[in-house]
Amino acid sequence: MITISGLTARIAGRLLIDNASLSLPSGVKVGLVGRNGTGKSTLFRVITGQLASEAGTVTMPKNARIGQVAQEAPGTDESLIEIVLAADKERASLLKEAETATDPHRIAEIQTRLTDIGAHSAESRAASILAGLGFDHEAQQRPAKSFSGGWRMRVALAAVLFSEPDLLLLDEPTNYLDLEGTLWLEDYVRRYPHTVIIISHDRDLLNTAVNAIVHLDQQKLTFYRGSYDQFERQKAENDELQMKAKAKNDAARKHLQSFIDRFKAKATKAKQAQSRVKALERMGTVAAVIETHVQPITFPEPEKQPASPIIAIEGGAVGYTPGKPILKQINLRIDNDDRIALLGSNGNGKSTFAKFISGRLEAEAGAVKRAPGLKIGFFAQHQLDDLMPEQSAVEHVRRLMPEAPEAKVRARVAQMGLATEKMATPAKDLSGGEKARLLMGLAAFDAPNLLILDEPTNHLDIDSRRALIEALNDYEGAVILISHDRHLIEATVDRLWLVNNGTVKTFDGDMEEYRSLIVQSPKKDDKEKVASAGDTANKADQRKANADRRAQFAPLKKKINEIESLTAKLQKQIQLLDAELADPTLYEKSPAKAAEKAKLRSMAVDKLNDAEEQWLELSAEYEEAMAG
Repeated sequence: MITISGLTARIAGRLLIDNASLSLPSGVKVGLVGRNGTGKSTLFRVITGQLASEAGTVTMPKNARIGQVAQEAPGTDESLIEIVLAADKERASLLKEAETATDPHRIAEIQTRLTDIGAHSAESRAASILAGLGFDHEAQQRPAKSFSGGWRMRVALAAVLFSEPDLLLLDEPTNYLDLEGTLWLEDYVRRYPHTVIIISHDRDLLNTAVNAIVHLDQQKLTFYRGSYDQFERQKAENDELQMKAKAKNDAARKHLQSFIDRFKAKATKAKQAQSRVKALERMGTVAAVIETHVQPITFPEPEKQPASPIIAIEGGAVGYTPGKPILKQINLRIDNDDRIALLGSNGNGKSTFAKFISGRLEAEAGAVKRAPGLKIGFFAQHQLDDLMPEQSAVEHVRRLMPEAPEAKVRARVAQMGLATEKMATPAKDLSGGEKARLLMGLAAFDAPNLLILDEPTNHLDIDSRRALIEALNDYEGAVILISHDRHLIEATVDRLWLVNNGTVKTFDGDMEEYRSLIVQSPKKDDKEKVASAGDTANKADQRKANADRRAQFAPLKKKINEIESLTAKLQKQIQLLDAELADPTLYEKSPAKAAEKAKLRSMAVDKLNDAEEQWLELSAEYEEAMAG
């Protein structure tokens, strides 16, 4: 159990968390959500003790181990497998002591403890985690310094997962993963035997891997049972009830205030007026629901769409070194209304293929035909560094519209999804999400016929990702998308291409089938072979096995659904009672009735807490059963 009581925290004088309280049962998998800048990472720093809170406490079981990904990725001569194994400090310490211990009793204690913590299977477990994050056996033996920063961050993630802390804190872990690594991590977190709190804007991760959501909003922490989709529905219902309660409260306060204003100066009504003043003070106010507006994103429509195919490739090959193509035997076409997502692990050539399509890399072999007048817009995360740090968004756009009046320049910046107050801010002072919006807008500035987006969501929160989905669905040109965000892929594309084994081919399954292949195949090579072959018989067998497993555990699932129904009724009952108890006339007309309703509310809250505890236990049992 983790308990946060009356927590208040500031950063640079800015109040981010104010008198917030929260209780998390052991073993819960929590998605911590909230708009960028609300203080999610600050909460992590308070939990780990890196930041002192202004007030309040965070308590957890004695000797509980907290783990989070190191801020600096390892870049040493040690091999990846050595770095991960060293993360289990108790195992490393015991093995070191075993080399020099001479006392027979101590030797026996060491060996017993090594057996208890599974030390002898540690290498296999570490290798499995590294493989899941994209490192084959050969890569695991290489020194960490031979990998780029993004790949080293995967090693840091593997290390903390291997150490298996009692409380695992993950802050945007998918930002340095590809789709395959993200799918693997979803499954790993879902199976993790201890408590997890994960900050993420990846909707599918929050729907698949967690069983509770904590919303950091208006400096408070609110616990919601269930997935992110369930959280959205519950919050919308709560907001609606709160708005109704506020309207009722405001009307009652206005009525009392009117009486006070009319009669406070009249001697005959002074007593009544004074009682109304006290009633007004007792009543309190119902807080307004504060909605934060998310700027929409708009991609300009192509003026003229060329006839299909806009790109046709026959026997294409491409690479960076002459005679050593990374991809070859490419035979594909792109039509003017295609929406295509590129699948495949990082390092297989997705970005290379995107550069090839865009014309940034020339073909080493084969024929590539592009439609006359074809315009291509290209966005990649690494291009964020190409923005001029001292220039504002308006100045970036004005260079492309030197003759246009100021109003038109600002209108184009607004289409990119930047708020008015951010238009004159230097690029270096924009947030990651604001930079991404600006760069996407610049990439699409000339109204391209084909828009290529390589990992566009890394710095976008959930609401901004929804704005991107709407923009892509409104856009009339063709789209090629590389993303680790499965929800973005499923919401915007209708074709899947798999980049692996040195070529690019159509993948005939859907994203759920691809996820099953990634999660269920134990080896990366096997995953690629199965995905390439598209073995329909195996898929049918797997679907039958899944159906049999669902039938076997149907009674447990039914019980979970019954508890969900009960909690929904209890939440609604509590909300209705809150609305009734907010009516000041209730206390004046029928104090006994008010006391009874307060008692009913207390009983409903107790029942809700019990139901939520039971739901968490049964859900964990069901997920483990289905995973087995």
